[in-house]
Amino acid sequence: MAINVDTQDLINYPGNTKRVTIDMDSLVPTGYEGDEQIVMVTSTTAYSDNTNRTAIQDLYITESKAGWLKSSGLVGNQFNLSSTINEFRLKLDNTISGSDGSGWYDVQLDHDNGNNLTGETVASNMEIKIRALPNESQWNVADDGFVLAYKNCSVEFINGKFKIVSGSISTYYTGTNKTAVAVVSGTTNDCVNMLGLDLSISSEDIANTNVKESLVVQDYPLAGDYTKLYIQTGTGVQTGEVMAIKDINNMEYFRVDGVVTDSVITVTSGVLTNPYTANEAKVQVLRIQDPEVQPASPFGSVDAVARYGIKHMVNQIDYSS
Repeated sequence: MAINVDTQDLINYPGNTKRVTIDMDSLVPTGYEGDEQIVMVTSTTAYSDNTNRTAIQDLYITESKAGWLKSSGLVGNQFNLSSTINEFRLKLDNTISGSDGSGWYDVQLDHDNGNNLTGETVASNMEIKIRALPNESQWNVADDGFVLAYKNCSVEFINGKFKIVSGSISTYYTGTNKTAVAVVSGTTNDCVNMLGLDLSISSEDIANTNVKESLVVQDYPLAGDYTKLYIQTGTGVQTGEVMAIKDINNMEYFRVDGVVTDSVITVTSGVLTNPYTANEAKVQVLRIQDPEVQPASPFGSVDAVARYGIKHMVNQIDYSS
């Protein structure tokens, strides 16, 4: 059964109600090898331009991936932004032009002349400024295909971290059709260090992390040699990198002193304190995580995905009449 949600712009046009509908459908989308998919559909009969009666395209949600970026969380929860420390540059999804021709847009935050602002206050203002970018003079029409990534963007301050979430949903965290968030220093009045955005982590970073692991192929130590570890080829480990070694009972971490070949690495004698049996232990290059892991979606429930669909519509509706 379809769910109808009445929406209003209570600030600019209170009383003008526009309806958004959420429903489920079953269809065979292109790119799914002929397989039928159950999809969530959000739609509205309202217009994005009442004068020209411009219809708003229905949104079919088949995935719940949305690119995100989190600050380090190592800089506290009070921020003394000022007229000389209040800017950074932002790129959402695969924005191609930006205001600088390379995909980056300038974000200038409000401030209180160096007085402390809470993280929640800064996050709210950051969201407002990012959502306003498509309406500003710096917007490049070459990026019109990414307008909703900006208009639907969300920013939160949780557990001491800013979390910026792209306003788009996609199947991919990387590549041409990715949903992603990237932040770099502003050319002037930079605030990335103050906000912890210089040591950020993003869904794209995690998706691009290539974790390699392989079996131990000969017993360790072999004939009393505590300095060599024999493993399957393919890890591509380099001298100075750190690895983990694990069997059913033990797990240790060690630094790779040298790489004799792709299948023979050297370690400092005594670093590994346990023996390991061939084909019953594995090594993994650190960046440790499940090699099949995917970045967590910011949408943790069906309710959250449905709310995204409503927001997608609301941010396009013309409430003026």
